[in-house]
Amino acid sequence: MKKKKKILIFIISYKASHRILDVYNQIPFKKLKKFEISVLVSDDCSNDDTADYIKKINKRKIFVNINRYNMGYGSHIKKCLDFALKKKFDYAVMIHGDGQYHPKYVPELLSIICKKNSKSIGAVTGSRLLKGLKSVKKGGMPFYKMIGNIFLTKIFNILFNSNFTDAHTGLWTYNLDFLKDRKYNLLADNFNFDQDFRYLCMNNKMKIKEIFIRTKYGDERSQLHIIYAIRFFFNSLIFFLIDKKILKLKKFN
Repeated sequence: MKKKKKILIFIISYKASHRILDVYNQIPFKKLKKFEISVLVSDDCSNDDTADYIKKINKRKIFVNINRYNMGYGSHIKKCLDFALKKKFDYAVMIHGDGQYHPKYVPELLSIICKKNSKSIGAVTGSRLLKGLKSVKKGGMPFYKMIGNIFLTKIFNILFNSNFTDAHTGLWTYNLDFLKDRKYNLLADNFNFDQDFRYLCMNNKMKIKEIFIRTKYGDERSQLHIIYAIRFFFNSLIFFLIDKKILKLKKFN
């Protein structure tokens, strides 16, 4: 009998409240029976009622982590990936606890990264722009965010001769075999972790595949996005210099 692949679905949350329970309930477990699925719910020290809703999920035999202090987005992901490697999972899927990224896409993400001869795939991501602008508008992405996404993704593609459609997605599936050296722990601790991870894959000649997704938007903090966008732009220039062997950084060495 063929051994099932071990998959960790980790839900990261911060002030997610009741939405984290909704996210868990939307995981399509029936469509994932060919895998050995485990779920980790990890909260980044929320000061609202998120922990109360996590307790409701905890009755269903899942892994739970509540950070003792707010680690930040990138550090939080690193902690979950460390857990996945420690428990010897084959792949890990990250879902945000705020409900922006629907868990219904998990089977499709896994179908790509778990294929035969997929060792060269470092990650599979969800793209809101894979089917063009009309699909993004239907998904309700704020206009300023859509323009910024297109502009920065275009710059990234020009610099690296890549063809990503959405370089700012938060829906990721990770090939944990690629991460055994734990170099991801050297990457950014903030929201630019995903960008760092994208370049880490590219720098190691690992492919990143995309699937089409639609997202749901709640309250957006535009100031955070401006800071992220500025960092993304300058990080892209730094990566370009590394690519041209003009600059060296330990985390991409």
